[in-house]
Amino acid sequence: MRILSLGAGVQSSTLALMIEQGELPQIDAAIFADVKGEPKKVYEWLEYLKTKITSYPIYIVTWRDLKQDILDAAKGEYKAFTAPFFTKNIETGKKGMLRRQCTADYKIKPVVQKIRELLGLKKGEKRKAGTQVDLLMGISQDEISRMKRNPINYINNIYPLVEKKMSRKDCIEWMEDNFYPTPPRSACTFCPYHSNEEWIRIKKENPNEWKEVVEMDRAIRSQERFKEKNKGSASLKDEIFLHRSCKPIDEIDFENEKNKNQLDFEFGMENECEGMCGN
Repeated sequence: MRILSLGAGVQSSTLALMIEQGELPQIDAAIFADVKGEPKKVYEWLEYLKTKITSYPIYIVTWRDLKQDILDAAKGEYKAFTAPFFTKNIETGKKGMLRRQCTADYKIKPVVQKIRELLGLKKGEKRKAGTQVDLLMGISQDEISRMKRNPINYINNIYPLVEKKMSRKDCIEWMEDNFYPTPPRSACTFCPYHSNEEWIRIKKENPNEWKEVVEMDRAIRSQERFKEKNKGSASLKDEIFLHRSCKPIDEIDFENEKNKNQLDFEFGMENECEGMCGN
């Protein structure tokens, strides 16, 4: 079985359309894991893709609503924060980062569950001997450090863009050459791995999404969380922030060169994703 992990961003969308046009071998299906936190433009683009792709099905799967789970965790009503938010100790000022579980739980888990369903496997049922799945990943040549071996032994991650030595820029050029619009960037609106440039773009171009980001940034520092017992998401002495500066996001000067340098040197693009959810 051949499956495309469809993130609905530039790279995986390029793969999806290259397959549709016969430039890459056919697949059995594409799977989009919806965490319920993508920008509106990504959902619109996904609908556009569904009108252009007819040679294989696109499945949309969801485990849970990540955005709502984060808001519930802030109120002490859910087990823990699963996103890698930044922390600052209120006594020492020491900064840190929460463990990242969102990719594994909200992206990879539902894709694997769908693959098992397509294989005809029931919950807990073992695969037949010799079963193999090629999972195509939307990672390009310039993100080669994000390539990972799939921990599930019968699923083999495949990187067609790396094999073709295509960068993200090459993907955009391919889209243009084939008369497709440029896809939006796929990432949760509140993702802590956003660059300052991305935060600026959201703030300027998407006021409604920016408002939601500000509200979430405030919510994760809600005192309601401190009234609950620590459930493993962070020390009760840590404040939590969306931005690595550990400042309220609506108070940050993103144009500040110091912030930009801090981002560029501390975190590169390869740290944005574990390389397991597609792009």
